Amino acid sequence: MKVIVTKDKYAGGKATFDIFAEALKQGAKVLGLATGSTPLTFYQEVVTSSLDFSDVISINLDEYVGLAPDNPQSYHYFMQKHLFDAKPFKACYLPDGLTQDPATFCQQYDQLMLDHPIDVQLLGIGQNGHIAFNEPGTPFNLGTHEVQLTESTIKANARFFNEISEVPKTAICMGIKNIMAAKKIVLLAFGTEKAHAVKQLVEGTITEAIPATVLQRHHDVTVICDEAAAAELK
Repeated sequence: MKVIVTKDKYAGGKATFDIFAEALKQGAKVLGLATGSTPLTFYQEVVTSSLDFSDVISINLDEYVGLAPDNPQSYHYFMQKHLFDAKPFKACYLPDGLTQDPATFCQQYDQLMLDHPIDVQLLGIGQNGHIAFNEPGTPFNLGTHEVQLTESTIKANARFFNEISEVPKTAICMGIKNIMAAKKIVLLAFGTEKAHAVKQLVEGTITEAIPATVLQRHHDVTVICDEAAAAELK
């Protein structure tokens, strides 16, 4: 595991951009993408760059159950606004939050990633060590699944909604098995509130109680964090 500490989230976004640009130069064709505030500085770098994604496929980590793609709080909407409108991809895949058969959809999403193995997977990390919506206690061998969101995750995401009651209670999410199958993983963490999770990720014991610790078993992981998020590292 390689750890890169940057001055702030903007420098972190540039460092992330450099990794993805090099991966594309080396022939990467499938990118695993994430939403939320953490990757925004990276996406801003991408949007203002000359990178061409017309021959690249993207596969997103997760989506809320119950939100339509045009809902401003959906991850479909987020990706269109912050990346896809400016940088068209060959194909973009995100979980279907309106599926009437989540179990079948999850199987199909697993098959999608078998057909299109992810070259570089982008991740954030939650304060409780979750990656995507894989909450503490999620089995490491689980594939795509519908997850019940924890109270802490609902509270953390409430800032994007008018009130906490509007936050969906479940989501469809890539499993840890899917994430670990990526050829390369880049995890971003910015801010003091992520410092303890980063310490556990890098220096802690591997345990399903802190899902991100499984990344210690992956052969190619880069953690990019700002000074605040790196504050507890030895």
